[in-house]
Amino acid sequence: MRTKTKAAAAAAARAATRAKEGTAKAGSARRLGVAAALAAAALASACGSLAPGALATGTPIAQARRALGGPTGEYALPGGGTRLEFARGVWGRRTDMLDFDAAGRLVASSQVLTEANFAAVRPGMTSDEVLMRIGHPAERFGVARPPSTIWNYRYFSGDCVWFQVGIDPAGRVIESNYAQDPACDPGGAHE
Repeated sequence: MRTKTKAAAAAAARAATRAKEGTAKAGSARRLGVAAALAAAALASACGSLAPGALATGTPIAQARRALGGPTGEYALPGGGTRLEFARGVWGRRTDMLDFDAAGRLVASSQVLTEANFAAVRPGMTSDEVLMRIGHPAERFGVARPPSTIWNYRYFSGDCVWFQVGIDPAGRVIESNYAQDPACDPGGAHE
């Protein structure tokens, strides 16, 4: 756990340094406040919780909830099981799904923000099916034409992209694609 705490502290320090540099350049105290809050949240989550993938098969669902804190989503599985979603990581770049059988025992866990899972998101899917497969998005925004809400998923790719899913007013996927993550734009919303 000390390694995770040191890594989180180092990440927090880097974020604070970037925020200070951005503040000096842009003269914006708001950026520093946001970066400090994000850094504090990252440090707190690293110190206070276990990684979802560290739970052993057979772990009871109640024990998983205690160890990991509140899930960011919960879904019913066929056969009476339950899937718990745990969105973690800097800017939501990691989402683990833990599957429990009808008796409430862990049977599988996986990090779902992967290009293989993104490739399975197809037009016509419901928003509930998307949530069940890849969890809640890091960010959402609306567009006027065609009327839809764009769900944005950050993930570890090595490139500065995010996965986007367009959801129509009826709650169906109309398209999905990759786009440049605005966090990587100089002077962008998340610098």
